[in-house]
Amino acid sequence: MTRNAGTVPIGRAPEAVRQRIEVMERLLERSFTIPGTRQTVGLDALLGLVPVGGDVITALMGLYMVWEARNLGMSRGAMLRMAGNVGVDWLIGLIPGVGDVADFFFRSNTRNLRILRKHLDRHHPATATITL
Repeated sequence: MTRNAGTVPIGRAPEAVRQRIEVMERLLERSFTIPGTRQTVGLDALLGLVPVGGDVITALMGLYMVWEARNLGMSRGAMLRMAGNVGVDWLIGLIPGVGDVADFFFRSNTRNLRILRKHLDRHHPATATITL
């Protein structure tokens, strides 16, 4: 599959799925660095500041990773764990103040990326990438 630099490939190929889920996790959890710190935040934390609506939007974006897991043929148990991570993040996010702080400590999309990477590394080892 050829692609232009800076684009995310389309398709069900495991390589394409890996790239899309890594981009989604980065967008939701690590898009921005808080000035003066090394702490990163993403759309999950920023949209979480919008009462209810922001949490719903980010939960739907998080469920996209579960949908990709289904397309990869992951086990039902792994997908339930992933959906549970998104659900816990969503429920905590509904609590004013607490949800905003929790976004720094409970990163459901990062947890789900780990689950997806483990599956891809085991069942599609050619998609593995070296991260520094």
